Amino acid sequence: MQKLIGLGLLVITFFSPLAPAAPPNVVMIISDDHGWGDYGFMEHEAIQTPHLDRLASGSLTFTRGYVPTSLCRPSLATIITGLYPHQHGITGNDPRPPEGLNGYKLRREGDPQYTAKLEQLIGRIEAVPTLPRLLGREGYVSLQTGKWWEGHYSRGGFTHGMTHGDPQRGGRHGDEGLKIGRDGMQPIFEFIDSAVAQKKPFFVWYAPLLPHLPHNPPQRLLDKYTTAGRPEAVAKYYAMVEWFDETCGELLDHLDRKELTQNTLVIYIADNGWTQPAVIENGAIGGPRGKRTAYEGGTRTPVMVRWPGRIEARRDDQTLVSAIDLAPTVLAACGLPVPKTMPGLNLTDHDALSSRQAIFGETFTHDVAELDDPLASLLTRWCIDGHWKLILPYARNDPGAKAELYHLAGDPGEQQDLAASHSEVIRRLASRVDRWWPVGRSE
Repeated sequence: MQKLIGLGLLVITFFSPLAPAAPPNVVMIISDDHGWGDYGFMEHEAIQTPHLDRLASGSLTFTRGYVPTSLCRPSLATIITGLYPHQHGITGNDPRPPEGLNGYKLRREGDPQYTAKLEQLIGRIEAVPTLPRLLGREGYVSLQTGKWWEGHYSRGGFTHGMTHGDPQRGGRHGDEGLKIGRDGMQPIFEFIDSAVAQKKPFFVWYAPLLPHLPHNPPQRLLDKYTTAGRPEAVAKYYAMVEWFDETCGELLDHLDRKELTQNTLVIYIADNGWTQPAVIENGAIGGPRGKRTAYEGGTRTPVMVRWPGRIEARRDDQTLVSAIDLAPTVLAACGLPVPKTMPGLNLTDHDALSSRQAIFGETFTHDVAELDDPLASLLTRWCIDGHWKLILPYARNDPGAKAELYHLAGDPGEQQDLAASHSEVIRRLASRVDRWWPVGRSE
């Protein structure tokens, strides 16, 4: 109990004094390319997510959650490190190939120069704390499944995993790990059962390629969402979301069957958003205000934290939270110190969240321009203060872009740019952004 007592008022406020001293197991569920309103509990008009709805009802659920960047690799790196992309150094999905050359081909062929860049980018994950490494020091075993860009799973500190990360065998963003969910949940079940048999606390990273493209759901689900007037591409995406929900139900049910629910911290977030175009063409990655953008469609996501009897289950529709908060929350729940380099907050610390003035984010090019210089790929920095949202372009890389300002309370779709009529708000928020990450004025 000494470690829990060391959390001070947090324990008194949120944690039962009768709870056992055993550290909790941790299960992190991360959906992929999932729109922030595309859940039953978020009142979507058609999509059904009964298992995530159940998780939300039993969790401390924040509906105004955000990822600091809306591209999968840097977003996942932020979730597992608690650092912004400009801190951990993984700002894009791949190194930028030389002009006129194809990075995928260079990777497969083992081009030495490109391979060296890949290795340098992957090496970033070994230079910063990660949840599996920090938990491993306390005896946790950990399992990687699903999306994982940083080479072999062990490079992130996992003791077990599915991803080999070999570029010449198709290793890029998860390889064998991408079978999880789509091909069943057995690797997770076997890992959990083994950890229980060994009496080891465990950490599970469940980051399936769901509802991500390819949108090829089971026919039974596609039939359910195929209705007159609904484009086929939209029906497929809706069905993919419910397919993901079913896999979450299988995972949560396994915890129930093994009587692990009471001492397992479950956290949910999406790696980035998705705005479904009516027609998928040429491998489209979402609409113009979705994935890879600073808009709500790219960055907003519900965040859930469940630990029955230890964390109060309630819905919060006002508080701003960020993916940088997940690592500190896990570490605090496990009674471990939070590294000073992590800027996030413990999501069970109501007082800290109440005093937070703003959250921040950044967008970058898909490919990393200069591995040692995040500014070389920077497109925008953004800030949300209350319901005001400022998107501030970085002039060096996008000289013609202008600052955009939205008031999200009445305009969650960010259709009305108020920059021209609220210059004082822009100045105030731009000052906050410059204090958060001072890169020089971007206009």
